[in-house]
Amino acid sequence: MAYRIIETCVNCWACEPLCPSNAIQAATPHFVIDARACTECDGAFADAQCASICPVEGAILDGAGVAVNPPGSLTGIPPERMAQAIAEIRAR
Repeated sequence: MAYRIIETCVNCWACEPLCPSNAIQAATPHFVIDARACTECDGAFADAQCASICPVEGAILDGAGVAVNPPGSLTGIPPERMAQAIAEIRAR
């Protein structure tokens, strides 16, 4: 099952050069992963290279549709705390 990049991708170009199977291509409005070419880096790396470099939480999904970098995984801020902090900032 191949990974998939969704619309939260910001086209930062971090993942494309790291993909060992050249499965990631620039597209509009965000990068895409060619499911036929994606190996999920199985056998080549312990972790998928696109997911290891992606700076956007939730932008890459695995074959089951689960975020590889789920909300809070990069910032260390639980999603519920992030929502509370944003609400506090907006209330100022």
